[in-house]
Amino acid sequence: MSKPTVSNFHIPRWNELPNLDLYLDQLVTILEKYLKDYIGNKDETIITKTMINNYVKQGLIKPPRKKKYSRLHIATLFVICILKQIYSISDINELMLLAVKTAKFNKAYDEFCEAIEKAISYTFDGVEYKVTENIRFEHLLLKSVAQSFASKLYVEKTFLHK
Repeated sequence: MSKPTVSNFHIPRWNELPNLDLYLDQLVTILEKYLKDYIGNKDETIITKTMINNYVKQGLIKPPRKKKYSRLHIATLFVICILKQIYSISDINELMLLAVKTAKFNKAYDEFCEAIEKAISYTFDGVEYKVTENIRFEHLLLKSVAQSFASKLYVEKTFLHK
């Protein structure tokens, strides 16, 4: 069985995200561009305008200003799109609240991106994603979240061929 390619998986870091506000269509396009090959079935839409509007109504993301979405919105939606593959929206909200209690959002976001990419790389290379001793609870939780996504992705790409 050939190994699927995930070496290109990259979530844009905070400083790589657009520094200008985007309209809803542009926001959806960015999320689809980065995640389409890795999340869900190739024929499925990862995120829709309706989903984003629902996340605003649920308080998961802040309302846009003048119908435009900021870097904070984009980053939050990357996290939501990835985590909704394995967790409920209420669980995602709790996880995000914990993350921003322990670090500034941009730092927590970059740590999330790095943990996801590292977990995927290790999982697909067959390397154990080890936890160092004396790790803080928040970092252990982040590694566990990242590993759960990486494991799901591995099963989908190697066995289910999604």
